[in-house]
Amino acid sequence: MNPARYLLAPWWLAQLATGAKNFSKNPIIGSHSLNRRGLHAARVKRAHAMAASRRKRLAKLIDPADRTAFDRDGFIEKRDFLPKAQFDQLRASIFTFAGPAREMMQGDTITRRLALDPQTLDAIPELRALLANPVWRGLIRYAGSFDQEPLTYIQSILSHVRKAEPDPQTHFHADTFHPTVKAWLFLTDVAEDEGPFCYVPGSHRLTPQRLAWEKAMSIKAPEDVDRLSSRGSFRVTREELPTLGLPEPRAFAVPANTLVVGDTFGFHARGPSVRPSTRVEIWAYGRRNPYLPWTGLDPLSLPGIAERRVSYLWGFRDRWKRFVGQPWRDVGDKSPTER
Repeated sequence: MNPARYLLAPWWLAQLATGAKNFSKNPIIGSHSLNRRGLHAARVKRAHAMAASRRKRLAKLIDPADRTAFDRDGFIEKRDFLPKAQFDQLRASIFTFAGPAREMMQGDTITRRLALDPQTLDAIPELRALLANPVWRGLIRYAGSFDQEPLTYIQSILSHVRKAEPDPQTHFHADTFHPTVKAWLFLTDVAEDEGPFCYVPGSHRLTPQRLAWEKAMSIKAPEDVDRLSSRGSFRVTREELPTLGLPEPRAFAVPANTLVVGDTFGFHARGPSVRPSTRVEIWAYGRRNPYLPWTGLDPLSLPGIAERRVSYLWGFRDRWKRFVGQPWRDVGDKSPTER
């Protein structure tokens, strides 16, 4: 055995108690023999039990009807989320704003993000009101099972910007092995054939069929699955859904001012776009160590830190990209709608 493997073994072992998911970079997480004995399945079961416990303590943050719908489907959809005048002002301010942007190219699609950092929040004060909205805050916290501030951006999805393979995000997948949260407040109308968010209702639940599928996938990883599945974001085909007791996916072809909050352990994807299109949204994302027993105690959620996290993260990756990678390219100041 390579001596370096002995030195790294404690680090790989410690990652079992975190949200680490990469089967190709951690030979313990990616061990065929250990996963045949149930290592991955045990991590999944424990993480979901912890999330259920935390959600019980956060249930008071959301309306009981929303809680019932989320527990059943794995998502909440709220149309006309903001009062019309407030939403119109928010959208107008965002659409006339240009700020420091980062972009990632995947297939034929660009994802552009502008961080909600102090400068952006000062330029668009309507965003501060959104982040303080108790319904926004409650839904994200319950879905993510943590009382923490998510990372939040102005996000644009620009399809068909070049001739290339289709966007890999159009393949149904789970983000990781434990409950996490993403939220979309759509600032543009979303047509069914222009890249809508899609979600398989009920696929966030850890049923016996899903747990068996997780175990089977973990035994095949990393060599016998696709590249993204080997990194712990398991892909699933539509043909597999009935064998897991799951229905057809739902496409969120929705009007502007619709909020969708989802648990992205559930299978989801970006629908294909048949023509060049631009989708703009306020996008939030939250993920934390799934084995923490407490809901809060997150120093990164403190005022003065929370709104600077994205800038710190981008800067860290810029400096150490040789070692950690940096998929987000600095493209200077851009508006969310610029193609």
